[in-house]
Amino acid sequence: MQPTELIIALQQKNQVAFKSIYDMYSENVFGIIHNILRDEVLSEEVLQDVFIKIWNNANSYSEKKGRFFTWILNIARNAAIDKTRSKNFKNTSQNLTTDYFVDILEDKTNFTSKIDSIGIKKYIAALEPLCIKVIDLLFFKGFTQKETAEKLNIPLGTVKTRNRICINKLKQVLEV
Repeated sequence: MQPTELIIALQQKNQVAFKSIYDMYSENVFGIIHNILRDEVLSEEVLQDVFIKIWNNANSYSEKKGRFFTWILNIARNAAIDKTRSKNFKNTSQNLTTDYFVDILEDKTNFTSKIDSIGIKKYIAALEPLCIKVIDLLFFKGFTQKETAEKLNIPLGTVKTRNRICINKLKQVLEV
């Protein structure tokens, strides 16, 4: 269900609508960001940046191009990935403890709880295993398409094609 009235009010710079959208989506958005950054303070900082972008760019959202929640998640995912590519993030990441990497390894196997926490478990389960892997790496773990190709040991072109096919299948499942 699209919160159409809230979206329209947000696009008209209604602060009450913005607060409602923040209340509706911030927890899920934080989860996506934190899954990529693995740092709570930094994730909260990026979360604030994401909602500033949502406020400033609300008029760029069009229901014809996709669901509002997907639009928000794309902003969040891109902001988190941009943060990981920043020089400051790379410098601080060089001094991480082994506990950090143990947590990541343990967490990377916990895809089911992540997809369940944002309410799409039943939709993802309807996809074929390769789609699940591609979506997990690209959207939940913040991998680039090149990194995904390397991780799955498949050509980059295949990752791009599979990503497009998988997202289209997921859209079909969501429309049912």
